[in-house]
Amino acid sequence: MAADLIIGILEQGMIYGIMALGVYITYTILDFPDLSVDGTFPLGIAVCFVLVNKGVNPWLALIPALLAGALAGIFTGLLHVKLKIRDLLSGILTMTALYSINYTIVGKASDFLSMETNTIFSSAAKILPEAFTPYSKLIVILFIALAAKFALDWYMRTKSGFLLRSAGDNEGLVVTLGKDPGKSKIIGLAIANGLTSLAGAVYCQYGRAFNVGSGTGTVVMGLAAVIIGTTVFKKISFLRITTGVLAGMTIYKACISIALQIGLPSPDTNLMITILFIITLVANQLLTKNKKGKSGVRGDA
Repeated sequence: MAADLIIGILEQGMIYGIMALGVYITYTILDFPDLSVDGTFPLGIAVCFVLVNKGVNPWLALIPALLAGALAGIFTGLLHVKLKIRDLLSGILTMTALYSINYTIVGKASDFLSMETNTIFSSAAKILPEAFTPYSKLIVILFIALAAKFALDWYMRTKSGFLLRSAGDNEGLVVTLGKDPGKSKIIGLAIANGLTSLAGAVYCQYGRAFNVGSGTGTVVMGLAAVIIGTTVFKKISFLRITTGVLAGMTIYKACISIALQIGLPSPDTNLMITILFIITLVANQLLTKNKKGKSGVRGDA
């Protein structure tokens, strides 16, 4: 029983961890409060649901889902950069529009995949050795999550990745280099929402279901994971921040699972999420103030 619980935590932690990688780009790198992820997560579910239901290869179905999320991110970026709409409002507008779009794609508010429908997990179970069958879902999810993480790590080392980081920290530097910071923001939002939508596509095949409201609270979970990951693991020099973000989401999911195991009613999960997020934010602020205070003391001395 305990082993099943741990495996379940790791599976969901890695799925939502892919989404958290996207939130890390917007929240930490771009300093962009992007609420559109609450719409792009179910967008990935909707696109993947329809394609898999029509017999498309479940692995190939992940690609259109990722691209759909990227397009939504580009739309948010265009609203902000080209139409000069404030960042927070741009994300809200995209999120609101995607609610209707996601409903239209599937044609109903909720639906389930047939148990006979092939998924990335059922296809993997057929080729893995029998000894690994109980862990087939975790293996597949880890593969996708790590592929997303390493791809993001690689991108951040490219020239475009450098410009993306600079667009969040110092737009003036990007302009000095003769580049458009607005373009970098749009690219960052496309990558972030593409990752979020990819997470939704994986979750679609994991839970075999679509729900138009499944993205509610996604951004809160992502922010909590980013803060936990960057706070708890930032002192471990050999770990990249992206690894910390994935671990942060796993810790977050573990806290939720433990709360449910000790008897917290499921309807109170959102309350638990809010409390956990507040605690994470306060702890992060206290640690930051403490670090600045010590730095100031050393400087005066």
